[in-house]
Amino acid sequence: MPMIEAKVTVNLPEEKRNVLKAELGKAITIIGKPESYLMINLIDKQDLYFAGKKLEKGAYVEVKVLGKADPSKTNEMTARLCDVFESILGIPQDAVYISYWGTDFWGWNGSNF
Repeated sequence: MPMIEAKVTVNLPEEKRNVLKAELGKAITIIGKPESYLMINLIDKQDLYFAGKKLEKGAYVEVKVLGKADPSKTNEMTARLCDVFESILGIPQDAVYISYWGTDFWGWNGSNF
């Protein structure tokens, strides 16, 4: 079960949330995870700072997966996510920060995978 959580500085009206959700669903397949198990959390209007300066347009994205993601695939995923946040929300690619987290345990429905 993958999880993508994105904290962005901009407002996310419903129509942009829907487009972003669809694009994240496509992107997760790059690292071999199915959209059918993808959970997404979009948090808008966040104050994000980098190097002591407030980002007017910025994003911090966490991609969490069961197991490990292939590093060559995470490079491809990062490129895709940067494109998505720039094209949909106007956030420059140099203001999109992405972290990848793998875990050996993921609980659901009373047990672990």
